[in-house]
Amino acid sequence: MFFKEFEIRWSDLDANRHMANSAYINFMSHTRMAYLGQLGFNQTSMAIHNIGPVVFYEHVYYFKEAFPGRPVKVSLEFVGMSEDGMFFEFRHNFYDIKGKNFARCEMMGAWIDLKERKLIGLPTEFLEAFQAMEQSKDFKTLTKEDTRKFVQVPKDLEG
Repeated sequence: MFFKEFEIRWSDLDANRHMANSAYINFMSHTRMAYLGQLGFNQTSMAIHNIGPVVFYEHVYYFKEAFPGRPVKVSLEFVGMSEDGMFFEFRHNFYDIKGKNFARCEMMGAWIDLKERKLIGLPTEFLEAFQAMEQSKDFKTLTKEDTRKFVQVPKDLEG
């Protein structure tokens, strides 16, 4: 399992003086990109292939508060991917200095062609890197139907 360590900074706090929900999102994103960078996914390689990641959802579950000046660890678990690599799912856990789990997140995303603005499967070199990643015990092969498990439909303002 991959871990990234962070220190909660002043800018990571909300009005209640504990870690803000936006800081959780930022720490998770940084953890994912740090891991993917080790696999060769970085700004340069993604630009060569004209692809980028998009997030469908991030469901965060908060168990305890986290306060400034204390180190935290964020884990990354690979819990799902479609056969072509288009869809992916990760789980993050947040741990305090004593190893106590104080938050969890389940997130799903996909890859987009930045020119066509359409979802695409991964190029072979990236697909092979993903297929070589350590998988969680509950890993599953994702289908398009899995991306619809929390169906939400936009409702425009009537005007």
